[in-house]
Amino acid sequence: MAARSPRGFGQSGGVARALERVGERWALLIVRDLLAGARRYSDLKAGLPRIPTNILSDRLKELQEAGVVRRVPTVRGGYELTALGRELEPVVLALERWGWAQAGEGAEADVLTADALAVTLHAAFHDRQAEALPPTEYLLHAGETSVSAVVDGRLLDVMDVGPAALPQPHRRVDIAAPADVLELRVDRDDLGGLLCGGMVAVQVLAGRDELLARFRRTFRFDPLPGAEAAPEASVA
Repeated sequence: MAARSPRGFGQSGGVARALERVGERWALLIVRDLLAGARRYSDLKAGLPRIPTNILSDRLKELQEAGVVRRVPTVRGGYELTALGRELEPVVLALERWGWAQAGEGAEADVLTADALAVTLHAAFHDRQAEALPPTEYLLHAGETSVSAVVDGRLLDVMDVGPAALPQPHRRVDIAAPADVLELRVDRDDLGGLLCGGMVAVQVLAGRDELLARFRRTFRFDPLPGAEAAPEASVA
């Protein structure tokens, strides 16, 4: 059965046209997860545990019909973003920044996947600050989720290094292994506080303590107009 046609808003503007294609519930979260690369249907379902299977199938069909997503012939059940779909990356990152600026705490049952954490770090990345700093690898453990973020100048590559990661993960960009490595742990619920400059406990597992200040210069969400800056985080 073909996916239903997107509902029109009766508007001729670009925002309305875009929302007709990617504005349905779950659609941009699917795009967010595919920004990390090709994913199987089962990967997408695992990363979005509350999406009904029929809705996931419908959204994927709708995104394919809109030219945003395509099937991956070499990966059984795999999907990836098209060139048109990847043009949504700045939109997703802007929404990520705006979302972290909103007050409120996540529910205890909320999940944080490696793909979601990668998008968070890309949204918080200050490439101009990083350009003046030595290349560094950050091993970040946020709750049960672990990623490696390698920064070299204005380049950032993030990949899953948790227990469910691919057996032989590989970098998507050509970045040499940095000499400086910082491994840190923060509670999942304190991730926003860390990136927004809040007073949260950060455990440095490996690396020099001063590298934490480098992390905070490299990854941070600046306050939106009208928002108050939070106090500095503490180191455990």
